[in-house]
Amino acid sequence: MARSSEPIFNLPSVIAWLGAAQVLVHGARALFDAETDLKTLMWFAFVPARYDASLPLGLPLPGGLAAEIWTFVTYAFLHGDIVHLLVNLVWFLAFGSAVAWRFGSARFLVFFAVMAAAGALTHLVTHYGEFAPLVGSSAAISGAMAAAVRFAFADGGPLGFFRNRGEAAFRIPAAPLLTSLRNPQVIVFLAVWFVLNLAFGASVISDLFTSATIAWEAHIGGFLAGLLLFPLFDPVEAARD
Repeated sequence: MARSSEPIFNLPSVIAWLGAAQVLVHGARALFDAETDLKTLMWFAFVPARYDASLPLGLPLPGGLAAEIWTFVTYAFLHGDIVHLLVNLVWFLAFGSAVAWRFGSARFLVFFAVMAAAGALTHLVTHYGEFAPLVGSSAAISGAMAAAVRFAFADGGPLGFFRNRGEAAFRIPAAPLLTSLRNPQVIVFLAVWFVLNLAFGASVISDLFTSATIAWEAHIGGFLAGLLLFPLFDPVEAARD
């Protein structure tokens, strides 16, 4: 009898399409001249200065009210450089796939947009009025990491001590948040994640990988949103304490 394959290795279509979109956008930008690429950033990157009413009118930020809305999500499809893109894709394929198998394509698309927006909102609060653009899918990926924490380490989950195989591992009932936070594996994961992000924020690690500034506040915003908003997207009936 053939053994059931692990869903994590069978890429969900929504992950494949979102990953391909990020690659195609970056590839297209590589063909742009400097002026066209700058215009692309002004249209689609998340720029905190766009929301500062005290700044003079006529700023070179096109799109008006519509851009104030869509850039909360579109920035996630732009990346600073090829290293930034590749690192994000690795984490996106790993954690995004786990969550997409559980949520399904439609729910995951909405989840991705909400996590990106949560990261952008956190960045706006912490960098209000700044002109430096925010780009990258890291906040949305951080939200997927947090969502995976809610079920992956539970008994029967794909990373739990007593794990199931195949799709069943990704469909186990999620424990309440406070219960999850008592799981030693979850505690270690959270500790490592926050330490690494604080290290990135202090430029201890970021200089080893990319010359771009790491928007660690956006990462934390996406992560907390994924951790707290997970029940709103989860189609599996939650476990009871």
